[in-house]
Amino acid sequence: MTRVLVVDDDPVQLRLTAEVANRAGFKPLTATSGEQALRLLRDDRNIGAMILDLVMPDLDGMGVMDAMRREGLTTPVIIQTANASLETVISAMRNGAADYFVKPVAPERLVISLRNAMKLDALEAAIRAERARKSGTFTSADLIAKAPAMARVLTLCGKAAKSNIPVLIEGESGVGKELIARVIQGSGDRAGKPFVAVNCGTIPPNQVEAVLFGHKKGAFHGAVTDQPGKIAEAHNGTLFLDEIGELAPEIQGKLLRVLQDGEIEPVGASRPERVNVRVISATNRRLLNLAKSGEFREDLYYRLNVFPIYVPPLRERMEDLPALVSMFIARFSAEAGKRVLGISPPALDLLMAYDWPGNIRQLENAVYRAIILTDGAFLETVDFPQIYSQTLGRDISLKALEAVPVPAAPVHIDAAASRPRVVQDEPAPVPDRFLAPTGEIAALAEIERAAIVFAIEHHGGRMSRVARALKIGRSTLYRKLHEYGLAEELINDAA
Repeated sequence: MTRVLVVDDDPVQLRLTAEVANRAGFKPLTATSGEQALRLLRDDRNIGAMILDLVMPDLDGMGVMDAMRREGLTTPVIIQTANASLETVISAMRNGAADYFVKPVAPERLVISLRNAMKLDALEAAIRAERARKSGTFTSADLIAKAPAMARVLTLCGKAAKSNIPVLIEGESGVGKELIARVIQGSGDRAGKPFVAVNCGTIPPNQVEAVLFGHKKGAFHGAVTDQPGKIAEAHNGTLFLDEIGELAPEIQGKLLRVLQDGEIEPVGASRPERVNVRVISATNRRLLNLAKSGEFREDLYYRLNVFPIYVPPLRERMEDLPALVSMFIARFSAEAGKRVLGISPPALDLLMAYDWPGNIRQLENAVYRAIILTDGAFLETVDFPQIYSQTLGRDISLKALEAVPVPAAPVHIDAAASRPRVVQDEPAPVPDRFLAPTGEIAALAEIERAAIVFAIEHHGGRMSRVARALKIGRSTLYRKLHEYGLAEELINDAA
């Protein structure tokens, strides 16, 4: 549940605003002063948004936003105040406020403002992470990894970043191994330097050597110019070798030389060339098992596996799924030009119940497809048909299939028996209220008595309402109660 910080020195307004946030599905935190709000923001960087009062005795709202800007606190701020002057609005927006409203505010307006601010914050976080990734300064602060299962991964990343030790990242496909490699690079002294990623499983076997080590002019047919390889492109930076287990055996020996001597020999070169690269490799298979089976050089394995890091699958870090979904929604809705504010609780529960064999990459594709499908402001369960069919819908489908009779042997069309018809029970006839049990028209007195009984039950015995509903006076109503013997029944029921 997303936390919202409400800051106001007025206890009544504080309680009302917090209750609106709570009913909208947020978890409200409260503070009665600017200093207390800053302490909460410093201690918890995961607060989704802050509703901030401008006028407070010790540190006002403007002072809180100034301190947030100095300290790098990026929580979205929604300003609320009793002062509706244009100058105040302009000052608040210049200080970074995401929205502004004047007390008292309608609950619907407040909820929409909160959701818009959180969407904007998720989009800004995605943009910052993308910029950091492209500039080579991606760190753990840009990574969505708050789950306890990721704590050891981040600790190891911090230690690996302090040296140039070879790192082997192991994990299932789609868990984000390349992002872990970027965190190591962006947190060390090679931040901002080249980061060259190579997927060893997608390079054609006859081009692996030229792609990695480069080639000289005339080395083979079509080599009209000198071409540096990926290792040379990563000079002074980081070389990320994804799916290292797919590397051809003859290339593994040359890679071992790079790790041991820091030299490469391009195809067609007369002498080796010096390179300074930090090698980070990754695999979705146990490299030790490949080394034991002879598919991977054992000496290269021990050279790469100096500092292993295992990245857990998404199903073991489901605490991160809501934040990942929010980030993907913000990014893809902006790309698709749609106004999608978030995901409904039932749809999020559906995603949380799925085991995600394709991990974060599968989640990303599922959210992208849902953004394209939806026409509403929030993603619903119907926007994830494939996930629904594999979780809740799978059990329903299996039960439906089990109920279908399957013949033991092929049946010729001439011998096919007719399908038995399902005869549904006809509903019991509803007796007409104007007919007596004998089938004759009921007497007017019986119909009038039944109408009075129904009106008394419908209005809970409140005779004023019964009289108004029947369009008769109260004295007439009481006379008819005595006439039909209903007055004694009412007295007995009351007793």
